Amino acid sequence: MTTLAPTAATGRRTVPGRGNVRASGLFYLLTFAASIPALILIGPAINDADYITGSGHDNRVLFGSFLDFVNALAGVGSAVAIYPVIKRLNQSLALGFVLTRMVEAAVIMTGVVSLLAVVTLRQDFAGTDAEGLGVVGSALVAVRDWTFLFGPGFMASFNALMFATVLYRSGWVPRWIPRLGLIGAPILFTVSTLAIFDVLEQVSGPALVATLPIATWEFSIGVYMVVKGFRDQNA
Repeated sequence: MTTLAPTAATGRRTVPGRGNVRASGLFYLLTFAASIPALILIGPAINDADYITGSGHDNRVLFGSFLDFVNALAGVGSAVAIYPVIKRLNQSLALGFVLTRMVEAAVIMTGVVSLLAVVTLRQDFAGTDAEGLGVVGSALVAVRDWTFLFGPGFMASFNALMFATVLYRSGWVPRWIPRLGLIGAPILFTVSTLAIFDVLEQVSGPALVATLPIATWEFSIGVYMVVKGFRDQNA
């Protein structure tokens, strides 16, 4: 059972590890600050079939790839920072949260490396074999598209389910926040599954609407952990 300590100023009891909680919240917010502009910046490489044989926007794509790298590291950081705190409640779910964040980061990094390979091929071999280069470039972009589905898609639904379950049971945050994660996780999983079988485009209006609950969950828990931290439900 978690031991809660009173604060000197208010006498309210707080969950130990406030620094870890705040760090995890900052990492959550960093994933937003990195991933959203990254998706915009890498647009030319993933949306333009002639990017690899054309003039290119290399610096833009490179910076976007770097932001995705930051996003992957921040995702792992959010789980590692909070693990010592939430393992007191449920070690299995806490460990699962860390592991799914690590898998998500690894999958994201695979996509990053694929796009970096596209940039390298464009710089080194543009103007040589346009047809062959185009085929290789399309294959690398396809790899990145699949990583986007299995990383921020499937794995994000798994780690949201685990973390939200722990927080819902703990009462350390207002229950509407983990409810968003518990609602958003199966929705995201369903959308990702439909995208695999081409029933639904992963980047489409309906898909984006379906991801709003999970996005709101991640942003809300990030802000709450930074601003409020975790509180004893009986304080």
